[in-house]
Amino acid sequence: MEAAGGGGAAAGGIALHDFSGRLGEQRVHFHAMRLRDSLFLWVGAAPALASLAVAMCSPRDSVPVAASLLGDPSDTASACLARRLASKTKKQIFVSYNLQNTDSNFTLLIENRIKEEMMAFPEKF
Repeated sequence: MEAAGGGGAAAGGIALHDFSGRLGEQRVHFHAMRLRDSLFLWVGAAPALASLAVAMCSPRDSVPVAASLLGDPSDTASACLARRLASKTKKQIFVSYNLQNTDSNFTLLIENRIKEEMMAFPEKF
């Protein structure tokens, strides 16, 4: 699993971080863009922006709220991943999940790979 730093940022600025890994039989690429109070995360195998969802914590509910912004609303992979990451980070999370495989075991591998990277490079998230 490789990581490539990209654009270090001052506190409160934008930080970019690219990494990739082989999950199962598939090579998956990740692009993270940390903003002041939010995170944009792109996950895919090829350049595409087929879906986009946002999630954020709410003071009225223990489960973060999520909405699909782009793509097929019946494809919930982006929204589910955004919701889980919002719960972990307490930030507003934008996720673009652009992989054909939406199997729950595979998406768990994706989530775990992201969490590994968050632990290794917390300043990028």
